[in-house]
Amino acid sequence: MRKLAPILFVLGLIVMAFGLSMLLPLVVSLVQQDDAQRAYDEALAATLACGFLLWLVSRRHYREMRARDGFLLVVLVWTILPLFAALPLMFYLPQLSFTDAYFEAMSGLTATGATVLTGLDALPQSINLWRTQLHWIGGMGIIVLAVAILPLLGIGGRQMFKAEVPTPMKDTKLTPRMTETAKGLWLVYILLTAACWLAYHLAGMDRLDALIHAFSTMALGGFSSHDASLGHFDSVALETITMVFALLAAMNFSTHFLFLRSRSLRVYATDSEIRVFLAVVLASCVGLALYLWARDIYLDFPSALRYAAFNTISLATSLGYVNDDYNAWPYFAGLWMLFLGSFAACSGSTGGGIKMMRAKLLYKQLYRELIKLLHPNAQLPTKLGEHVVPNKIIYAVLAFFFVYVASIVSLTLVLAASGLDVFTAFTAVAATLNNTGPGLGQVGPAGNYAVLNDFQTWVCTLAMLMGRLELFTLLVVLTPAFWRK
Repeated sequence: MRKLAPILFVLGLIVMAFGLSMLLPLVVSLVQQDDAQRAYDEALAATLACGFLLWLVSRRHYREMRARDGFLLVVLVWTILPLFAALPLMFYLPQLSFTDAYFEAMSGLTATGATVLTGLDALPQSINLWRTQLHWIGGMGIIVLAVAILPLLGIGGRQMFKAEVPTPMKDTKLTPRMTETAKGLWLVYILLTAACWLAYHLAGMDRLDALIHAFSTMALGGFSSHDASLGHFDSVALETITMVFALLAAMNFSTHFLFLRSRSLRVYATDSEIRVFLAVVLASCVGLALYLWARDIYLDFPSALRYAAFNTISLATSLGYVNDDYNAWPYFAGLWMLFLGSFAACSGSTGGGIKMMRAKLLYKQLYRELIKLLHPNAQLPTKLGEHVVPNKIIYAVLAFFFVYVASIVSLTLVLAASGLDVFTAFTAVAATLNNTGPGLGQVGPAGNYAVLNDFQTWVCTLAMLMGRLELFTLLVVLTPAFWRK
């Protein structure tokens, strides 16, 4: 008990704070007088009670957290919070199984956007708000929120921040104190969300629908209040707003913070990761538009560009909104968009995948190895911008990429062995591991993950968790060395 006391203490506080987040959809339910109020009442009471119990039994044995505690806490947060997040769904939709409810909640908190629900248009708006609010909470990371809040209670958060935030932000403090760093990132997140909400509302959405989609867009989640996703509105203006804010959300939030502090666009121009990200995504938009137009999928280039650009940006950034059934396009187009989703988003963003920074390092390492074959004695340091990248970082990226590929292959084989066709199995794993949402085949944009059996659903749930924790955070807790004294 003494060993786990600091972890349970902080976990209890996080669970209670998470329970309080149910107040927003509860208020909406009361205002709109829908029939979901009781579901929120019961879920809120259960969540607060469990969080208080965890805090109560561990507070006497509290000690300062160590780095090892941070890793375990992050894993526990991302596996336990979906249990409580699923409660409003289970209480309101009693026909929803625990497996499907946990999958939906995990998809929400990991900002994946894969869903097992249909009839979204008929659901109370408070339920759809709760689903996308999960995106918003998990998008930046509830641990970063805890870093900003828990020090006020005398609890340091540096270990949690380093375990949660992906490189290169792990070793980059934007402000002298970690708490101030987390607050700065959340300030940017809130400001961009407010701007996105206002833009959606001015473009024609009602206030609540605009908030639902702003939560989803800035978290790059993909849940919508409509079965047809953003295609429900058939609005070029709304699609343009979505593309702009999806691109912003897929950029490094530390760069946004530096812009906010310096008021200079130069910070974006000097960020090589953002330059490559924009070049790859925008070139893919034009290329796929030309490809679809040449294949007579659309009668004119402007139409091809509209649908190609929206779906390409949506999948490349791991947002997952759709405005057309790209499952009906040639397979190359869908596979290319899913491929972009595996690496295009920048590090330090709310996007999924291995991140553009790691992809750049992999390319540079490949190029260096090819040159060394020609010039064995040449000294060829790998650089990002003007900075030389230490070999230990390159080795870590290579290890990460190996685990990433091995995870996709292994989970695909598991799904295929369970009876799912290989194409659907592969795209389902790619879409969930990269936190993209819709895949191809049976889990394409015209369908959803309800076609999977319970075992297959749990495999995809594991993939979402692994992707959100960037593989190593979860795997290190599963190693025997982690549990040795």
